[in-house]
Amino acid sequence: MAVEIHPSAIVDPHAELGENVVVEAFAMVGPQVRIGDDSKILHHSTVEGKVTLGKKNLIYPYAMIGGLTHDLKYEGGQPGLLIGDENIFREYVSIHVATQEQDSTTLGSFNVFLAYSHVAHDCQVSNHLVMSSHSALGGHVIVEDHVNVGWNAGIHQFCRLGKHSMISACSKLVQDVPPYMLADGFPAEVRSINKIGMERAGYSSAEIDNARGVFKTIYKSDMNRTQALSNLVESSPWEGKKITEEVISFVQKSERGLA
Repeated sequence: MAVEIHPSAIVDPHAELGENVVVEAFAMVGPQVRIGDDSKILHHSTVEGKVTLGKKNLIYPYAMIGGLTHDLKYEGGQPGLLIGDENIFREYVSIHVATQEQDSTTLGSFNVFLAYSHVAHDCQVSNHLVMSSHSALGGHVIVEDHVNVGWNAGIHQFCRLGKHSMISACSKLVQDVPPYMLADGFPAEVRSINKIGMERAGYSSAEIDNARGVFKTIYKSDMNRTQALSNLVESSPWEGKKITEEVISFVQKSERGLA
């Protein structure tokens, strides 16, 4: 099947469209856009700016993919947005390019962005993120694999979300959330592990117990953060376990501190 462009769509002649791309009625595709094979740009949606889309992406009506940064430090030029494969962008989703011309906002593959969710400039999103409706990532947020962001949650600029973590609905997150943890509240605090998420991802009972033990050591013991990490490294029953090492590595790199 060849590229299918509705007569009412506006597709700049300089845009690059792969095989089997569909652009529906009243959609707009800008001159610097590259769209991978088998992607669908549904009616009344917009892809503009310096945007590269991978294969099999699906963009729903009224979504804005590649909008200009809101960052007041923007000084012109053409910053980018790089998107992987098989992402879903539902109605009114907005994904912005980076701020500096040499930089790009990046999204991996198999992510789902529900209606009205927003990804700001310079975010680095990995794979299998689910962003619920009305949620938002501030600028420069880093999201690892298999994260779940609940309805109407707001993630502050420069925060990091570890793999398989979850941010509950209506939460305001201002610090980092380690892998496998669940944060909730206003401001959000880590309340428990993301047990349901780990089960759905196929983690074993032993691995879930490992995550729970790490959570209790860091968040529920009488030790301060330094003592808790030292305990996990040297004298904990969870010492040397894969999940323990992943959390320790994440915490050691944290610049905003932990929720």
